[in-house]
Amino acid sequence: MSSSDSFGVPAPSLTATSAGPGAVGGDTGLLRLALRLDAVATGAVGAAALIGCALLDSLLGLPVAFLAGIGAFLVVYALFVAWVSSARAPRRTAVWTVVGSNLAWFALSAVTAAAGWLDPTGLGTAMIVFQAVAVLGFADLQLYGLRKARKSLS
Repeated sequence: MSSSDSFGVPAPSLTATSAGPGAVGGDTGLLRLALRLDAVATGAVGAAALIGCALLDSLLGLPVAFLAGIGAFLVVYALFVAWVSSARAPRRTAVWTVVGSNLAWFALSAVTAAAGWLDPTGLGTAMIVFQAVAVLGFADLQLYGLRKARKSLS
């Protein structure tokens, strides 16, 4: 029976050989936790946008169809991130896909807020900026988790 931490993340393997080719080796606990937190937050935001798009339309000034589309995308993306986090040794390309997607989401959100695209309300603009900063935080934590895993091999 393997041990796990308080978040249910199985105890990491500290050898690169057990990770297999293309997988992140070393202590992947922080990386997998960062991915899981990202999946939960993304799924929650996606579900809220999808389920509450009619109410959020008037509050945020964002079109219902846009919110529903973004919500559906985020729910599917959250499932992908959860899947990536479920491996004891996540695939390096999958982790970099998540990090790159998060950085692209941050950049697009920042441009959207700065340019006033979609004509959001003040609250809508604040929400765009808030979630962009949160997504950037997840990308940063995931990169830190990758570095920590690599350093644990030395």
